[in-house]
Amino acid sequence: MDDETKSSAEVTGPERLRPTIRDVARHAGVSIGTVSKALNKGGNLALETRERIIAVAKELGFRPNSLAQSLHRKQSFTVGLISTDSFGRFTMPIMEGLEECLTDRRMQVFMCNATDDPALEAQHVESLLGKRVDGLVVTARRADKRPPIGPLAHGLPIVYVFSHADDPDALSLLPDDEGGAVLAVQHLAELGRKRIAHITGPEHFEAVRLRRAGYFSALAAARLPRDDAYYLPGVWSEAWGREAVARLLDGRVQSPDALFCGNDQIARGAADALRERGLDVPSDVAIVGFDNWDVMTLAARPPLTSIDMNLKALGREAGERLIDMISGEKLGGLQRRPCSLVVRESTGR
Repeated sequence: MDDETKSSAEVTGPERLRPTIRDVARHAGVSIGTVSKALNKGGNLALETRERIIAVAKELGFRPNSLAQSLHRKQSFTVGLISTDSFGRFTMPIMEGLEECLTDRRMQVFMCNATDDPALEAQHVESLLGKRVDGLVVTARRADKRPPIGPLAHGLPIVYVFSHADDPDALSLLPDDEGGAVLAVQHLAELGRKRIAHITGPEHFEAVRLRRAGYFSALAAARLPRDDAYYLPGVWSEAWGREAVARLLDGRVQSPDALFCGNDQIARGAADALRERGLDVPSDVAIVGFDNWDVMTLAARPPLTSIDMNLKALGREAGERLIDMISGEKLGGLQRRPCSLVVRESTGR
């Protein structure tokens, strides 16, 4: 007798603990094909027969082989998520939104971290393809351009979210960094601030260049003077926020009455530096950050007004677009989604 024809009573070891479709058929007194039709809601079975088979499967603790089912229906109901964000600062809210969307469709997400290593990314892609995922979501810790996923995944639906594929045919969903900067400066201008400085990160980041463009365009729209001495690119850190404030206050320019910071870490450092010099936030200097990272915004003194990139909503949209692509819809191109302003005490809520 070969393994295929063994009954559950003849199987020993771990296999014995896991009931098979043969066990369900034997206990229900029907064929394996009938069990398959009942559990997959197919075929023309009497309602009484279908319910009896389902009850037997439940009593035995039988779980269908998901891989076998996926081969049968040519869909695994799984999606791969590849990220380079080892800290999860940007990936986790995207993942949360993605899972919210896909769970409603009974789809699962396999997450892999490639840490900016092309060889590791290729290895993850190969592994996910081996699991027969229905599509891929690619995200990162920065929205700069990156090479598209390699030829291994050719033909597989792929959505890049908070990640910009260097391929005009690829679908890339990004926050509107320039629009977010406009929101920040408009808010400060509407509060009556006249001397708005911009402290930000390294200019080789596309997001920095886009936010700079939004900063200058919003100043022009508000009829506020442009002073290049108020624009200070640097690094993404609280230390840079403190150093930049010292440069502004100790330099030859008139002290600013507002700061638009390229991220919340810079903004928190700037708030600390102003307080140490006896200046009040927001009475003397109002501050707006970027990212709306609650670890920073809520712990700052005072809590920071910040631009939210709405990453969770971006993750949900990535899931919706991926489902559309799995269904056969052709989607592509770069799409930017609006940011929003979250007002707190640093601008005088």
